[in-house]
Amino acid sequence: MTEHSRIDTSVAHPARRYDYLLGGKDNFEADRQSAHEIEKRHPTARLSAQENRFFMHRAVRFMTGRGIRQFLDIGTGIPTSPNTHEIAQESDPSARIVYVDNDPLVLVHARALLTGTEAGRTTYIEADLRDPRQILSDQELKNTLDLGEPVGLLLIAVLHFIRDDDDPVAILNTLIDALPSGSYLAASNATPEYMPAEQVAALRAVMERQWRDRTGPELRALFDRPDVELVAPGVQSVARWWEQDAPQPRPAVESVAANGLVARIVH
Repeated sequence: MTEHSRIDTSVAHPARRYDYLLGGKDNFEADRQSAHEIEKRHPTARLSAQENRFFMHRAVRFMTGRGIRQFLDIGTGIPTSPNTHEIAQESDPSARIVYVDNDPLVLVHARALLTGTEAGRTTYIEADLRDPRQILSDQELKNTLDLGEPVGLLLIAVLHFIRDDDDPVAILNTLIDALPSGSYLAASNATPEYMPAEQVAALRAVMERQWRDRTGPELRALFDRPDVELVAPGVQSVARWWEQDAPQPRPAVESVAANGLVARIVH
């Protein structure tokens, strides 16, 4: 069975919906309709998607500035330049990146676009964040990353698809336990904090069981371990995290319904 034959175009997928909100063309009618329903309830959804990307850019540059040369990017979505490997390999052409997503369409594009530099290595795993052991045991990951050396773990705009009954803390603990001391992680999650209650209710209704928005304290609680040290300024709107390094002018936090954090892992 080819990747194309496994793509169900009749059901919206988060990666393709995100691609559409970012202005991409690798999406289908179901993805666009789903995005339009979200935009009716969150008119600045495109801005939120873009600010998540900008946050990822800043987080990767932050990590490369602290010596991180290998990255595990889970929930990467359809390639949108600049990607993690492009940013990391600007700093060091030998940087290595493993991308992970559960949409077969991402794999199709990843093979064509995520080529990396001659010195570095970039690969893609089709897997789901809900099964972190599958990710960690994948031979492509083992061939690309050295888990004896610090890794940058990226969980950008993906945790809100992990519901409470998926046991997000157990998922994250499995990943964090596998990373050596000196690693970093960056995560973002949709938040209801800056929205009126009726808007939050409307968004939750349209997203049905796909969605678990989290407040800043709820996002922080997912990483409540003594060996996970938040980097200042801690949990912030993705529009405000290291905002001096972001495109200007900065949007209002009320327009960007996501919080982000960066943390250092010190076992």
